[in-house]
Amino acid sequence: MMAASSVSVRCVLRRATVPSLVVILGATGTGKSKLAIEVGKRLKGEIISADSMQVYQGLDIITNKVTAEERAQCRHHMISFVDPLMSSYTVVDFRNKALALIDDMHSRNKLPIIVGGTNYYIESLLWRVLLDTGQENKDHGVTGEQAGDRKVELERLEGAELHKRLAKVDPKMAAMLHPNDKRKIARSLQIHEKTGIPHSLWLEEQREQEGGDDLGGPLRYPDACIFWLHADLEALDKRLDGRVDEMLSAGLIQELRDFHIRYNQQKVQDESQDYQHGIFQSIGFKEFHDFLTAPESSSQQEKDQLRDKGIEALKIATKRYARKQNKWVRNRFLTRPGDNIPAVYGLDVTDVSRWEETVLSPALQILSCLRKGEEPAVGPIRAQGAEQRNKRSRHSCDLCDKVIIGDLEWTAHLKSKKHHYHLRKKGKSDPSCGLSQIPIPAEEIPSEDTGAAGAERRGETSQDSSADTRTAQTKGPVDLLNP
Repeated sequence: MMAASSVSVRCVLRRATVPSLVVILGATGTGKSKLAIEVGKRLKGEIISADSMQVYQGLDIITNKVTAEERAQCRHHMISFVDPLMSSYTVVDFRNKALALIDDMHSRNKLPIIVGGTNYYIESLLWRVLLDTGQENKDHGVTGEQAGDRKVELERLEGAELHKRLAKVDPKMAAMLHPNDKRKIARSLQIHEKTGIPHSLWLEEQREQEGGDDLGGPLRYPDACIFWLHADLEALDKRLDGRVDEMLSAGLIQELRDFHIRYNQQKVQDESQDYQHGIFQSIGFKEFHDFLTAPESSSQQEKDQLRDKGIEALKIATKRYARKQNKWVRNRFLTRPGDNIPAVYGLDVTDVSRWEETVLSPALQILSCLRKGEEPAVGPIRAQGAEQRNKRSRHSCDLCDKVIIGDLEWTAHLKSKKHHYHLRKKGKSDPSCGLSQIPIPAEEIPSEDTGAAGAERRGETSQDSSADTRTAQTKGPVDLLNP
């Protein structure tokens, strides 16, 4: 009864605030924070940062946190409140705290503005897509830190061993995960250990909720307004290079040195450094590892070379991350059929000299119309509902000795140069199989794998390695606790 009453109160509060929240998406360097602050100042809003690295204290420059002056213009939440040595802060922790903040803002008639580039943080707020086993932890006396340690412990095992363990307790989930996807496998094993219920069953129940579909549970806020800040790729690349240069001028190198000495130097000496968890996985920190750990005896020239190498690596990683963020927006919002996808309004940030004209004014006009219950003059980007939905089926290619998860990935593998090369090779060694007649030009003999086939060889998951130009992939049930 109490739970039903609480839900009713939240629904009333949401109706009083239309839209119930604003979400600002976009690649790093597109000015998401700038727009959030301007909207917040004009519409009595408060900002919730959805950035998995900004929750940690420290590395303010490399994680591009808003300045004290910017925070003074509009109230911000979820920044610099987690100890940098804590590695067990999860997206469930973020979601629970952020949802409480949103409810509080609604009660004060404030507009929640979600801004940040961590996709799975944003998904956890927009959809009911996460499993919360916090109660089970309490019942068994397990702390969040212990749960995080257990996940790290599992991830240290070989992927094949993890996958074998999962197949024994949850064959359906194991069939949807690649043996190299250690994070997701470890998470699924954790869920089974904590609850005694297979992860796949939890997901099935979630999808069967009213408003849910194959992609997960229902929308949490059906009337959310989502802005996608996008830019011409060449212009964005130049902007990102310039942003790294600005970080250097702001004292990036000294920040990295200080942080390394305080938090990481001893780990390096003990050979226990970990760039896969917590703030240490932040883009920029691990790229300067060689520079930060250079022997004192190194010459200035050697140190300068390592510094320049780190700067170049940071620029490459930043641009790669920006492409990944944009790809997620396209895949999650624009190429997935179904009614469980909120509207997304595109704002072009290519020309910063026209920012007010192409970004701020349209955003304010759209919000004004929505608050009045009117249709905005500029409509949302239309989802390409006819695109093929990618099923996360498991395929095995005995010829190439590969496991491929996903029908689109399987199709790409069958067309790949590597697969054709093995077909031809098989045909020559065994003429009776009838493969020797397959015409394969000499230039198709693979020297370096690319695309889906290359991802298989390198042990990457298919959604992270596929080319943007390929048919948009729509992932099946995904546990978002695995960034």
